[in-house]
Amino acid sequence: MSDLSAADPALIGPIGPARLHVMCWNIRRPFPHMARRHPDRWEDRKWLAVRLLASEQPSVIGMQEVMPDQLHFLRAAFGPFWQWVGYGRNADHGGEHIPIFFDSERLRLQSWKQLALSDTPEVPGSRSWGNLIPRIAVVADFVDLATGLPIRMINTHFDHYSRKSRERSARMVSELASQAPAAAIVMGDMNTTPRSLPYRYMTREGALQDSWVIAEHRLTEGWATYSGYRPPRRGGKRIDWILVNDAVAVESVAINAVRYAGAAASDHEPVQAVLRMRRRSESAPRDTVSSSTG
Repeated sequence: MSDLSAADPALIGPIGPARLHVMCWNIRRPFPHMARRHPDRWEDRKWLAVRLLASEQPSVIGMQEVMPDQLHFLRAAFGPFWQWVGYGRNADHGGEHIPIFFDSERLRLQSWKQLALSDTPEVPGSRSWGNLIPRIAVVADFVDLATGLPIRMINTHFDHYSRKSRERSARMVSELASQAPAAAIVMGDMNTTPRSLPYRYMTREGALQDSWVIAEHRLTEGWATYSGYRPPRRGGKRIDWILVNDAVAVESVAINAVRYAGAAASDHEPVQAVLRMRRRSESAPRDTVSSSTG
């Protein structure tokens, strides 16, 4: 990962060029005046975040809850070959970001856009569906330099309060994924579980599949992806997902609940997947997957 040097054991770590290592991670926005030694204090957590990224070394990361100071800190840590797309969710392009970070030595950016999750997606900062704060999706089209295949990446963060907003957002993001010419990968903090209507829509009508469900290998327990800095917990709410279309094979998946001397880098666990892109002619028939799988 360029300037990041790995020192800790990795769940996945660097992989060969025929596959793509993807991470989805809500890194938790910082709050000012946090008491020293509080687990939420960004000044302490940021070094844990760098440590985790240095060991895992994904090629692309969809992050959520990233404030500008965090964005620039992470960009500097990644090194010169890393780039990002996305801007703040507010009308003036300020505020919270959900950037897609990527290794430009592996992926060549073709185009990208950011849309509001609303009835007026082209209007920055717009809200329509009951969410009190703007919600967004970042859509980026790449060419994989290792395989020559196109990939559409979508990173999003659904509303935490409005059920209607989550349902409408699921439909909009599924439509964006359906427009991909080949591989589509959706990453996000969805603020809902696999038992919900948004999940059922995205994995049925939306023609996406849950990487956790279809992976050939699960490398970890099925941890809750929201821990609130507590110890890892089996069988809790899995609200952070990596979804793929039928042009993507999922070789392995993990929910990374690593702790450093008992401390977590975020209140969310990162989700990681090793993916293999394939041409549509190679795509396997789509399975019918139970929407109740947690």
